[in-house]
Amino acid sequence: MAKIEIYDKPMCCSTGICGPQLDPVLPRFAADLEWLKTQGHHVERFNLAQQPAAFAENAVVKVALAAESVECLPLILVNGSVVSKAEYPSREQLVELAHRNADGSTTAKSSALPVAEKSTDCCGGSGCG
Repeated sequence: MAKIEIYDKPMCCSTGICGPQLDPVLPRFAADLEWLKTQGHHVERFNLAQQPAAFAENAVVKVALAAESVECLPLILVNGSVVSKAEYPSREQLVELAHRNADGSTTAKSSALPVAEKSTDCCGGSGCG
């Protein structure tokens, strides 16, 4: 499974609910990361305000910050490679990023929930009605 690292801009917490202005993307993203963990992926999240050493110790992150400043954050690495900058991907995008091969192809199966086919009768074609 993939090792996923998220390097966030400085904020009071990763959910974003304790700050002065609620960003609805942050709670969704936090829930998506928890879901990825349940799928067997190793997920680590670092906050620049609370864990600056993690940013300084990672060479890939240091290069991105030197080139683009904090504008590149959030920076998302999968298995040590940058896969996303300056935005929080959706769950579907995270699944694709977590399953990306070195050549750029993916091995991910769709994370979407199955949708029942439309039926013309109340019993879904079972003939009960």
